[in-house]
Amino acid sequence: MTTKQIEYILELAQTLNFNRAAENLYISQPTMTYQIKAAEEEIGFAIFERTGKGASLTPAGAQFVGSLRSIHQALKDAIEQGQNFSAKFNEDIRIALPYRSAIYFLPQAIYEFSRIHPGVSITPSFGFHNQAFLNDEQDILFAMKYEMKRVPNVVEHHLFDSRFYVISESDDSLAHKEKVTTRDLPGRTLMVGGGSPPVLRALQQKIIQEIHIDYFNSPDHDTTLTNVAAHRGICIAPGFLNGHCGAFAWTPFDTEEKLPCALYTHKGDSRKHVREFVESLQKMYRDRPDFPV
Repeated sequence: MTTKQIEYILELAQTLNFNRAAENLYISQPTMTYQIKAAEEEIGFAIFERTGKGASLTPAGAQFVGSLRSIHQALKDAIEQGQNFSAKFNEDIRIALPYRSAIYFLPQAIYEFSRIHPGVSITPSFGFHNQAFLNDEQDILFAMKYEMKRVPNVVEHHLFDSRFYVISESDDSLAHKEKVTTRDLPGRTLMVGGGSPPVLRALQQKIIQEIHIDYFNSPDHDTTLTNVAAHRGICIAPGFLNGHCGAFAWTPFDTEEKLPCALYTHKGDSRKHVREFVESLQKMYRDRPDFPV
C-alpha cells in the first residue's frame, strides 16, 4: 500500500463521499475509486461499502482506519524528521529522559555542543524510554542507578546525586526555610508512593514512624503536584523532578540520603560524538548540585 493510497483511504473515511474526497485531494473521482479498490484487493478485505449516496465504513474498515491514522501520523513525523536531518545534519544522537527537567543543563549542553559540531543533531525524547533504549532506539538514556543495576551491555556515566526537597505551595511557611527538618512536619499531610524509588520510600516511612504526620498515597508526580496546589498536603521528591516553573517551592530536606543518577550508553557504541556529548554533560554537572537552588 502506497502513502497516497493511505491518504485516499483516510480522506474517504472522513467524507464518506467519493466525489468530495477526490475534490479535497485534487484528483479525479475515477482515480479515487481505482486506488481504493486496489488497496482493498491488496489487504484482502473491504474497507468501504459503496452506497448510492457515497460510502460507509465496514466494521473491519472502521478498525483498520483507526490504526491507519496512527500509522499515517507516525509516517508523516518520520518523513519530516528525515527531511530536516538530511538538509542540515550528518549524524544524530538520540537522548531519552523521563522529564524535561531531569537534565537541567541539557539545553545549554545541546547549544554548546552544536556550536562545535554543527553537523550533529541532538534529539531529546521525553517519557519512560528504558525499553526503547534497550531496543537500540535511543543512544543515551538518563536513569536512576538503581533502575539499571542488573542491565547488561550498557556503560554507566555518573551524572549527579539528586538531593531531596520538600515541595509545598510558594506561600507555605516551609517555603521560607533554608532547610526543612522532621521537626517542621508534625501536623502536616505527606503524600507518599507514586512510584517512589526505594531510597525515597524508606525516607517516607522513617518520617511516618518518627513523628505524628498524616499521609496518603498519590499515584504519580503530576497528581502529587495537583494535590499540593489543591492544599491537600506536601511531598518529598528528588530534585531532578523540579520543572522550574515557579509554581511551587522546593526547599531542601534535611537528610543525607541522595539518589544517584547517570547517563547510559550502549556497550558497543564507540562513536566519538556520543562520548563527547556525555562528557560535556558530566563537565557541566561536576561540582554542581542536581539543579541550582
